[in-house]
Amino acid sequence: MSAKNYWLAFGIGVSTGAALALLYAPQSGVRTRRRLRKSVNNAGDYLLDAGDYLKSQAEHFAEEAQKAIKHTKKQVDSVVDKTGDLVADTVKSARMII
Repeated sequence: MSAKNYWLAFGIGVSTGAALALLYAPQSGVRTRRRLRKSVNNAGDYLLDAGDYLKSQAEHFAEEAQKAIKHTKKQVDSVVDKTGDLVADTVKSARMII
């Protein structure tokens, strides 16, 4: 097949496809563009809402992490104090024995 015949067949195929698409299109171009515009706007609103939700969740998790850190710090401080007291008592007892 020569290049000329190839491009002629390609052009006929494209024209036929475009004509069939117009004939079988379920709605007009104006209506299609309107629906696309509405879908894009809805997608933008959805993304904004999703962003707000993710931001609020991140803030919530950050607060919970801070609470957990404070709680853990209190527990560690308590254990360190008890261990210090125990060591001091042990040293006192060891000095009495010696």
